[in-house]
Amino acid sequence: MSGDTLYYACAILAVILSGLAKGGFAGVGALAMPVMALGIDPVRGAAILLPILILQDTVSVWTFRHSWDRHILTVMLPGAAIGIGLGYFFAAQVSETAVLAVLGLISTLFGLHRLWIERGGAVVLPSSSPDWVGVLFGVASGFTSHIAHAGSPPFQMWVLPKRLPRDMLVGTTAIAFATMNWMKVPAYAALGQFTRANLMATAMLVPVAVAATFAGVALVRRVDAARFYTLIYVLMVLLGIKLMADAVMG
Repeated sequence: MSGDTLYYACAILAVILSGLAKGGFAGVGALAMPVMALGIDPVRGAAILLPILILQDTVSVWTFRHSWDRHILTVMLPGAAIGIGLGYFFAAQVSETAVLAVLGLISTLFGLHRLWIERGGAVVLPSSSPDWVGVLFGVASGFTSHIAHAGSPPFQMWVLPKRLPRDMLVGTTAIAFATMNWMKVPAYAALGQFTRANLMATAMLVPVAVAATFAGVALVRRVDAARFYTLIYVLMVLLGIKLMADAVMG
């Protein structure tokens, strides 16, 4: 498969996965960056996806704009800003191969973590854990979000034990990651990734993202979610291992 064909195949699949996640298959979007990295430099791929994520965030934030926890965002977002800064310096200072290896590691750990949860495992933190713990999880969430658009696990580890009402949990999560995505804009701009070519690539993928989001809404009640998620997380582990192997060998 030629380079251009591989890129378009990976980019379209990545955007479909991101759209399905926004349409109701939460967690599926974390597979988007590992897929994207099969066909393109991971930093460039993340920059191409970022405006699409911001566009998709608009719907979620508007829908849940009245249901969010101010304290959680106040604690975690400063840490997330530090994590995004660390992600920027990492991407700016190391080679594409190193970024690929870290992306593969994050993808593998994310997939294993989700498979463990599917089998009834959980990271148990006290619901009243101190704020400095939330700041640290915010740093981890910001870093993994910058490198792989996969900041959910660290965020959830601190937030889920608080057992927020459903709408408040969804709203807090939506606003947190919408804010993080906007925080990443200056970082990717500083990396020189918002080129005309990248923005054109983003524009071409927007219709696919919109269609995939509506498809996710339509399909979420018709698909055996347990098997679907298991397949997605197994693929994440396998793709993560492949990306790490490619980095080591290449």
